[in-house]
Formats: sequence, structure tokens, C-alpha cells
Amino acid sequence: MDAIYHIATKEEFARLWQKNIHNNPGDPRWPQWARDYAAYVEKGMAVTFAAVLGGEPVGEATLLLSPACKAVGGRTQLADGQTVANVNALRMEKSWEGQGHMSRLVKELESYARTQGLRALTIGVDAWETRNLAIYLHWGYTTYVMAEEEAGGPVLYYQKML
Repeated sequence: MDAIYHIATKEEFARLWQKNIHNNPGDPRWPQWARDYAAYVEKGMAVTFAAVLGGEPVGEATLLLSPACKAVGGRTQLADGQTVANVNALRMEKSWEGQGHMSRLVKELESYARTQGLRALTIGVDAWETRNLAIYLHWGYTTYVMAEEEAGGPVLYYQKML
């Protein structure tokens, strides 16, 4: 099956968020997050990448460029609008997990970040998500930046130099 990893088109972005909202029924945060991320992309504060398999977007990763993005919350060590950005909202449909698609999508995101002059990327992981932490360390996000108590518990942030 043909796989494409690139900056999401408007249609792919909309389809990914439709799926996110559908997969989280009754949770009012998802429609709000969809509006927030659409505004970030429109204003140049973020770039969303899509994994497209067989013509269908099945995974996403967003590069938050601005400290004004809610997930960054003004923490310039995570994204400063100039040289540091945050890798955020990594999601892959369950049927496509474990096949390397997210790794390839993140490589595409990192390549884009380099072309934009970014020098470092940060990524956050819930402290209890040991599998995801192992993946992020494997990808090279090995420099500890900070920990913060967020909704759901502590989140650990790591950085990778580009």
C-alpha cells in the first residue's frame, strides 16, 4: 500500500480531526482542540503533518512553533517562535501502529523543521507512558528539559538538537 508522509492538506487535516472527535464522543475538549489547532495552522503558529495510506489520512503529528499555542503555554523552552518548536499531538490509527509509520512521519516533520532554521525540537510524554518515552528516546529526544504537573499527571519534556 502506498504511504505518503507530508504536510497535511486542508482536507486531510479536517478528516483527521473528524476522526478524533468521532473517536472521543461526548468529550467537549476534542472539538475545541480541533478549532484551536486549525487556528494555529491558519496563523502560521503550527504545521500539521499527515500519514496517508491508500489515500486515507491515518496518522498525524503537529509541530507547534509559537509559545502562544495553548499546549506550549508560554514556555519558551518548549517553543520560542524562532529556533525551538514542540512536537505535539502524535496520533496513529490503531490498525497502523507498530509498522513504522509514526517514525517516518516524525522524520518528515524533523526534516521540515531543519529547512525552517529550527535548531531544536521538544516533545512531552506523560510520565506513566513508558512505551512512548522509550520511542522518543530512540528517536533522539534524550536531553531532559523539564517536568510539569498537567491534567492527568506529570509530563516529562525532552529535547533533540537538529
